[in-house]
Amino acid sequence: MARSALLNVMVQAALKAGKSLSRDFGEVQNLQVSMKGPGDFVSQADRKAEKIIREELLKARPTYGFLGEESEEIKGTDGAHRWIVDPLDGTTNFLHGLPLFAVSIALERNNEIVAGVVYNPAMDELYTAERGGGAFLNDRRLRVASRRVLSDAVIGCGVPHLGRGNHGKFLVELRHVMGEVAGVRRFASASLDLAYVAAGRIDGFWENDLAAWDIAAGLLLIKEAGGYISDWNGGNSILETGSIVAGNEHIHKALMEVTHRPIPSR
Repeated sequence: MARSALLNVMVQAALKAGKSLSRDFGEVQNLQVSMKGPGDFVSQADRKAEKIIREELLKARPTYGFLGEESEEIKGTDGAHRWIVDPLDGTTNFLHGLPLFAVSIALERNNEIVAGVVYNPAMDELYTAERGGGAFLNDRRLRVASRRVLSDAVIGCGVPHLGRGNHGKFLVELRHVMGEVAGVRRFASASLDLAYVAAGRIDGFWENDLAAWDIAAGLLLIKEAGGYISDWNGGNSILETGSIVAGNEHIHKALMEVTHRPIPSR
């Protein structure tokens, strides 16, 4: 597959950060961990990976803006371009020795995501996409799964944890989805969830209360793999609202209907 110069910059930044994360993952029990909020851990590995990515990206394009999870936003002088970065999506998995975590890098141009990279260094899986150029896992072209009905589908979700999200609302949504699908999965890394939809590993995904860096790269992967993706209201304000529903055309429509059902009366 041919990559643009910009996508090559993103890939190299992700691989370099991934190498650093892999070293720290091997020593996960020795990491110094601080608390950023209830149930939301941030580690030295997280901050180090973001520093690597920021330096690599801004060295290549010093006028671009930069939005990362672990540092102050850099507005940039370009005005049209912004990097959106999660250096370690799945921090809690990482800190518990679970190999489901990723580096996520997206490029936004005039408020539209035009390139995305999601890299899981533990499994050496590199997901890439450029607008109009398709989505790939390593060098294999991706397509979303073709299942048309929820009863055949496995659906991913995000589960609100301590101090985050509306637990009661989610439990109602989960109750409705569980009654319609072949299975529900929670991998605890939104960027990988979206990559797995693009790869056809899961058929759909929904979650609320996400940050832009969690989903910016993944939403392009799904679009370029032929999928459908929207915010909770069926619109395109995904990065602004932090809500997302994804799948192929049929699963997206069905998942929107099921997750929006009212609370059942007794």
